[in-house]
Amino acid sequence: MEYQNLLIELKGRIQYIIINRESKLNALNKATIAELHTAFDTAFNDPNVGGIIITGAGQKSFVAGADIAEFSELNGEGGGDLARNGQATVFDLIENGSKPVIAAINGFALGGGLELAMACHIRIAAETAKMGLPEVTLGLIPGYGGTQRLTQLVGKGRAMEMIMTADMITASEAHQYGLVNHVVSQENLITKVEEILNKILLRAPLALASAITAINAGLKDGVNGYDKEIEEFSKCFQTDDLREGVSAFLQKRKPDFKGK
Repeated sequence: MEYQNLLIELKGRIQYIIINRESKLNALNKATIAELHTAFDTAFNDPNVGGIIITGAGQKSFVAGADIAEFSELNGEGGGDLARNGQATVFDLIENGSKPVIAAINGFALGGGLELAMACHIRIAAETAKMGLPEVTLGLIPGYGGTQRLTQLVGKGRAMEMIMTADMITASEAHQYGLVNHVVSQENLITKVEEILNKILLRAPLALASAITAINAGLKDGVNGYDKEIEEFSKCFQTDDLREGVSAFLQKRKPDFKGK
């Protein structure tokens, strides 16, 4: 597929998804949401892709929110459809994806941009990045899972303050809050993200998918995370990778996982 708003690059087993609307600070319009769905769905189903890095074009912005111009003619039903579609096709898709996704936050991550980063499994920020959920300044609240994921990551009190004040926080504050995993210089951002993802890609792919499923299960209503962990643990014993991992350990060699 030819993308209008994304740059896609496969580097080894790492798929780069770069939001390429630099003149619009990489804002998420409907077309970009649709392309993100296709790009992630394709990557998750491509056996050549082991993990995904998502970032924004340029050094100023990861994603500076949604495209506000598209909100002007929406009513309640339209707003609900916008949020529901975005959550299902992109944000939940990423969070529940079978392969690790790391957000390289290279600049402003505001509104839908921060929500996109929070849907990823790991977040690494440049020291110049700024993050926030400013929706209440527009008479809105976050609609792409922000009220839920921010609370899960930083706790209820900090989430209430960030959402209700609409203040931006620095990368250092985001790290202190537990919102991002690491903060590095702008020039070292991609190097750090690649370093972490390449380490992850040495591990068993099916086990990684099971870990994502089990971790997410404990955050879902009506799902017993402990039972899901046992279920995924059991599934691992049905894989060739488990036998390879055990053999490699006993033979004191590096495992060669095949994702089978």
